[in-house]
Amino acid sequence: MRTKIDGAMLCRVVAMGLLMGGLLLAPNEGMSEERLSSADRMWGQLLSEAHALGLPTKFLKAVPPSFVQFDFDDLHSYAAEYHLGEHRMVLNRALSFNGAGATLRPLGRLTHAEIETLYHELFHAYVDYLVTAAAAAPDVTPDPLLVFARAQQRCHYGAVLITPVVQRKGETEERFLTERESWEALNETWAVFVGWIVWNQLELTGSTGRSIQKSGKSQDEWVSRLRSADREGVLRGYYEPEESGERAVARKRYLAPASRLSEQEVAVLMKNVLESSSSLLARARGVLSGLDQGVERYGQCGQERTHLQKPMKYQ
Repeated sequence: MRTKIDGAMLCRVVAMGLLMGGLLLAPNEGMSEERLSSADRMWGQLLSEAHALGLPTKFLKAVPPSFVQFDFDDLHSYAAEYHLGEHRMVLNRALSFNGAGATLRPLGRLTHAEIETLYHELFHAYVDYLVTAAAAAPDVTPDPLLVFARAQQRCHYGAVLITPVVQRKGETEERFLTERESWEALNETWAVFVGWIVWNQLELTGSTGRSIQKSGKSQDEWVSRLRSADREGVLRGYYEPEESGERAVARKRYLAPASRLSEQEVAVLMKNVLESSSSLLARARGVLSGLDQGVERYGQCGQERTHLQKPMKYQ
């Protein structure tokens, strides 16, 4: 058993080395050493400042510094964008140092909402890296989080309920999502949760120095906020419809509260990505496994949905 584990780890290390030495260099060909070193410095600064603020850094450390290309622009529709495949994160110029669009402002000078947005996009970059690494080394067992994500994509996000009119959460329609749509819905839902975790941690501990990881007043308040967020259907994502007719009506489709984040997803994200303590994780699972959480969840993994036979065309 020990030999098999060590062998798998060795294969993964070798594969990651090849990935960083080959695949990651391809998009950077022609990029000046100055540009690369600037990206390395920005990533190092980000990790250092996030650690100083007590924010999650485990998943960020898994991403090579040169994997993500940071750009700043005058965004109007969104606060930030992440472009899969290009490994490119576009942030609002207001988040740059002195508004110059050259480097990120120190995290200590960003608002909690701005850090929430940043972490939302950083999580997209992390998942993008896991997908890229798996594609570059198909013979190596993918990261466990990616394996879990693909399973959830099929059983939780393949068929969902949406809110055609966002303001009317009680009005829902069933949708059978394509592979791209379901992957986007999962990614956005998970990123929403990561951002929510970071924002609430900053709100509850920023000025007090207390930790939500240990039992106490801050953790109690965090648990109360999680209960409210779950009951109100806050922890849900969205996707952009592939069908042109539906996209002409709505650029984004938001999942209904019934298709919100599940207890199993929260547990995996808190344990494997967000470095949550065992006590906080246990209390979160207790909240989400409760029977008084308002809207019943739709399409949980492990449940049969024999009535789902074929995709419904948008009318």
